[in-house]
Amino acid sequence: MLISVIVPTFNDQAHLPVTLRQLADQQDIELIVVDGGSDDLSADIARQITPYVFITQPNRARQLNEGARHATGDILLFLHPGSFLLPGALLEIQRRMIAASAVGGAFDFHFDSPRRIFRTLERSYSRRARFWRLPREEQGVFVWRQVFQRVGGFPDAPILEGMAFGRRLRNAGRLTFIREGLVASAHRWNTHGPIKTMLVDTWLNVLAAIGVPARQLRRVYDSWMRGPETAMSLNRERRHTQKPKQTPA
Repeated sequence: MLISVIVPTFNDQAHLPVTLRQLADQQDIELIVVDGGSDDLSADIARQITPYVFITQPNRARQLNEGARHATGDILLFLHPGSFLLPGALLEIQRRMIAASAVGGAFDFHFDSPRRIFRTLERSYSRRARFWRLPREEQGVFVWRQVFQRVGGFPDAPILEGMAFGRRLRNAGRLTFIREGLVASAHRWNTHGPIKTMLVDTWLNVLAAIGVPARQLRRVYDSWMRGPETAMSLNRERRHTQKPKQTPA
């Protein structure tokens, strides 16, 4: 059974090798990288490991959907750059998907930081995902390719596309959660602070639940979490969405 592993990247050269090198020698996988037009060596690093590298706009939902469009595997697994799969994780995905008659699922949260606060975050986010049956992208979401196509993939939204896809997946059928198997990068959390990141994520989900449009949510996120990478991504998105100037005849 072939698993297509899809990794969206944007200026991730520092974290990308961790994710890709562990997968290079794995059996029965198709490794796909979709780069959002990075200014660093992300795409070049990916091309050294897999021939399936595609360039698209710097929008995570579009990158993930583009990767899925090129995938030929029976199962799609979406991984964040910097995520690390433990030995046997891919076999466990196959086993659980069949044994549980699941349409998809995810791993419990585990971060690559020794800080004690991350153990609390891991338990909290894992329990929340299981209780609400709502996986997040950081958990390594997996899904049957046909189910992904049936639910329409990731919605073309500027933020919270992973949560929106999780709701689509939840409505499609049974989900399965695997306790061990994936270690996620704590880079974003350490950059902005784990407490601040958790509070901003929670506040965004509250605003989304009461119907605040995604573009406003993006502005809220950027105002709190703005950094060099965020600013670079915003500039690229503006260039892609700006209408071309008309020259007088």
